[in-house]
Amino acid sequence: MTHRIAVLALETSIAFDLGTATHIFGQLPEDYELLVCSPGGAKVATSGGFSIAPDHDLDVIRDADTVLVPGTRYPLARREGRLEPAVLDALTTTKARRIMSICTGAFVLGAAGLLDGRPATTHWSATEAFGRLFPEVRLSPDVLFVDDGDVLTSAGVAAGIDLCLHVIRSDHGSDVANRVARYCVVPAWRQGGQSQFVDRPVPSYPDTSTALAREWALERLQEPLDLAAMAGQVRMSVRTFTRRFRAETGMSPGQWLTQQRVERARHLLESTDLPIDQVANHSGFGTGAALRQQLAATIGVSPTAYRQTFRTA
Repeated sequence: MTHRIAVLALETSIAFDLGTATHIFGQLPEDYELLVCSPGGAKVATSGGFSIAPDHDLDVIRDADTVLVPGTRYPLARREGRLEPAVLDALTTTKARRIMSICTGAFVLGAAGLLDGRPATTHWSATEAFGRLFPEVRLSPDVLFVDDGDVLTSAGVAAGIDLCLHVIRSDHGSDVANRVARYCVVPAWRQGGQSQFVDRPVPSYPDTSTALAREWALERLQEPLDLAAMAGQVRMSVRTFTRRFRAETGMSPGQWLTQQRVERARHLLESTDLPIDQVANHSGFGTGAALRQQLAATIGVSPTAYRQTFRTA
């Protein structure tokens, strides 16, 4: 059956994000039906200097399989952390099994209460404002996207492409996602996080933050990394670093490193044909045996079984 995606356009929609959602999923018209909607089906201004006239109103959200909110400058959500009643009702009563946002669309999901207690991300330039408005959200400012099962969020602009391809990969396997990526002339998967794209002519992190250490570690996941080396990147003692790291991420440095390495391994298993030992080496586990043990503990399957699941999805 065709999977119905309701794309919610709110004033002022980010033109690139709106186009990303419709173009990426639009490459598979037999698998995805795209329904662009707005409150009352009214015209919506975009950041590109033009308006769009959606074919649908908010009713399509209720029975959609996926609801997707592109980036927006919608003032109620961006400035006040709230939504007009009709939009709030549509998002909180939908039967959709998956809700997604691209870029600042996360403000809309946050205002609907859909991200409370969950991990999420948004454009790096909006993270400070997002944190003030939605303190209950576990914001991850350094990643390209966050998949929390039924709720997914992405960083800004091109990260929306990464998220849409990730969803296609989850729905239909790596072969289909790679084919769409090739057609759109984009990489099927990008290493690293959005921190590499942050504009910072001067250091942007306070002296008390461990973010620079995380950024440093993400660029070296395949290397042996110890706690003292990470703490040294931000000139902290190991004890202080460990305490602040847990306060900022909700986990210990060791748990965080393992999580990042597992994610790297999963991406490599999904998107490449590298032998298991090479996947283990590139993701920092060293040996295939260590990778097998870690995947079994984390997601309950072996690397081979995980790869086969995606290749035959």
